Amino acid sequence: MTLAARAGTITGRGAVLVAGVVLLALVAVVSVGIGAHAVAPAEVVRALFAFDGSPDHSIVRDVRLPRALLGVGVGAALAVAGVLIQTLSRNPLAEPGVLGVTAGAGFAMTVGAALGLATTPASELVLSGGGAALAAVLVYSVGRASPLRLVLTGVALSAVLAGLSLGLRLMLPDVFDRFRFWSIGSLAGREKDPFTLTLALIVLAVAGALLLSRPLNAVALGETVARTLGASVTRVRLAALLCITVLAGAATAAAGPILFVGLIVPHVVRPLAGGSVPWLTAYSAVLGPILLLVSDMGSRVLLPTGEVPVAIVTAFLGGPVLIWAVRRYGAGTL
Repeated sequence: MTLAARAGTITGRGAVLVAGVVLLALVAVVSVGIGAHAVAPAEVVRALFAFDGSPDHSIVRDVRLPRALLGVGVGAALAVAGVLIQTLSRNPLAEPGVLGVTAGAGFAMTVGAALGLATTPASELVLSGGGAALAAVLVYSVGRASPLRLVLTGVALSAVLAGLSLGLRLMLPDVFDRFRFWSIGSLAGREKDPFTLTLALIVLAVAGALLLSRPLNAVALGETVARTLGASVTRVRLAALLCITVLAGAATAAAGPILFVGLIVPHVVRPLAGGSVPWLTAYSAVLGPILLLVSDMGSRVLLPTGEVPVAIVTAFLGGPVLIWAVRRYGAGTL
């Protein structure tokens, strides 16, 4: 490829990224206005930049905006974690939810709540991150022989941990009352919780993933090629696993177990990235929040009597994508 063609490709991809950021901003404004009490987009903008204390402006500032910010952070975390897992394992079927990482984080949070340990955002992050790390190590140790075995191990572990978590919640209903929406996977009811630390960790982990994306480009070609290109395979893998743990753990601590975002987004943006892990990571960090915010908007309007947890909407969208991915990649050597 000539320098001119390469520059044109980079410029084109940059334009797509900018368009994605603009689309994310528009979706965020619309999402802030949708709910039991609708607020016009123009009024949303006025509430953000010319707050006057009116009921509409208070709803936007105090409830809808924190929820949208949380959705942006969680969506980016899950999507980028999906890119890292798929690239690291060279398995297009991988994502935090399918491989049991999200279930591990959720189970650790449930046990921590039962023991009275999940009392602050910091303790929730520690519990969730630890559970995610243990689940990732266990699934990879058992299922690394083949991509399909990796997925089956993750699904089996998710089922076991989900059953144990449900049993604990049924045994201790009073303890888990405040985790009712969280346990299903929802952005509702988390607006008042302090999540500055969570978002800060997500931003740092996404930045780390972007820095790792170039070495991961080499690792994706195989260990021999990566070492020839000067990449330290062991260090890159450990750093990527750390980012995955932080991203999946922080997202689960903030919004509960939300599946399939890390599977859907990389498959959608991969044709645009053209095999480049850095562009794939950047696109996913933008499309992930868009997907989660759109799903959250759908969760608010699907039922006239209340909200549907956003995890149900993402599962409805992600199920067909998983089936398609299994049919396309499951029998192949990846």
